[in-house]
Parts: sequence; structure tokens; C-alpha cells
Amino acid sequence: MKKSGDVVGPVIGYVPGAFDLFHVGHLNALRQARQWCDVLVAGVVADEVCVATKGVLPTVPLAERLEIVEAIGIVDAVYAENSADKTDSWRDVGFHRIFKGDDWQGTAKGQRLEAQMAALGVEVTYFPYTLQTSSTALRKALAHRGASSA
Repeated sequence: MKKSGDVVGPVIGYVPGAFDLFHVGHLNALRQARQWCDVLVAGVVADEVCVATKGVLPTVPLAERLEIVEAIGIVDAVYAENSADKTDSWRDVGFHRIFKGDDWQGTAKGQRLEAQMAALGVEVTYFPYTLQTSSTALRKALAHRGASSA
């Protein structure tokens, strides 16, 4: 069992993300998180939450994103994240450690998450963000490709 503070029993890890246009960056995050917990839950952000927080409607619907993330066999469970507030997810899932890309580390949103999770006794663990691949970059490439073929 991996250690997480004073946790007795299995350490539950939580990886939130849109997981839209599933790519190697998503795979890297899930693989890395798997090493830091006994039970890994992927929080797949609902469409309306993506719109509210990122201003983008996912290309792949929530039900399909949940199915894709569950099917790759790295996570023990998937959770439809219907709120941007990670406290809501924590209440439902009961995780001990939350994983984020290091693009959050040292930022205002990362500091808010750290404070929020510390109040719950949850550790925030950062992993290297896969810069060369992101859903945003894929959307831009697809839009560019579509515009140049029109």
C-alpha cells in the first residue's frame, strides 16, 4: 500500500480531467497517478462544467468519455464530475490524493486547490504536463486542417 499522510487502508487517488479527444497526455497522467495510490478514480468533467470553466464544449460527449477512460484499464472507477468544486467530488469519491498537471503548480488556481484540499486532509500531487499534446492543441490543428482543405 502507498502511504498518504495518516490514511489507514487503501489510498484513493483522484485524477480530474475533461479527457476530451483522448491523447497521450491523458494516458501519461493516468499511468503516473496509478503509481501513487491503491485505488484510482478518474473524474471525467461533465460537458456543462467544461463550458463553464474552459469555455469549450467537449467534442466527445460525457458518456463516451467515461466509457473510454474506464476501458483503458488503468483506473479502478470513473466518476462524472458535475461540479467544478473539487470538494463536491471529494464528498462523493472520498479520495486522499488528487493529481494535476504541473501547469497548475504555483498558479493562483493551483494555490486555491492546495488550500481547499489541505482543509480536507487531501494531498495535491503534480505531474509533468505533456506540452506537445493537449486537447486544445488538437482542436486548433483540426480547425486549421479543416480551414485549409475548404
